[in-house]
Amino acid sequence: MATKTIEIRAKYNSGTTTVNALITHPMESGHRINSKTGDTIPPHFIQKVTCRYKETVLLAAQWGIGMPMNPYLSFSFEGGKKGEHVVLKWTDNKGNNDFAKAVIK
Repeated sequence: MATKTIEIRAKYNSGTTTVNALITHPMESGHRINSKTGDTIPPHFIQKVTCRYKETVLLAAQWGIGMPMNPYLSFSFEGGKKGEHVVLKWTDNKGNNDFAKAVIK
């Protein structure tokens, strides 16, 4: 995978931090057929997504073949502080992974 697959932003407002992330990933289910070769396109999808603030796990998700290509993720949590950061990480079924930090604004 490319070295930068995550675009992430975090914004604090009135006691709540909202995190928005776009992950660039093909998310192949293993059910599609290559129209040129007739072969099945092998599965390639994100399996695990985690987001942390300090040492706290804010989000732990198990994804599968039902997720769309280039998935978008948005969630909020109580707390956070401007200038601190959140870290989002994913791992896929082929062992690829990436992470990104976002400074809370």
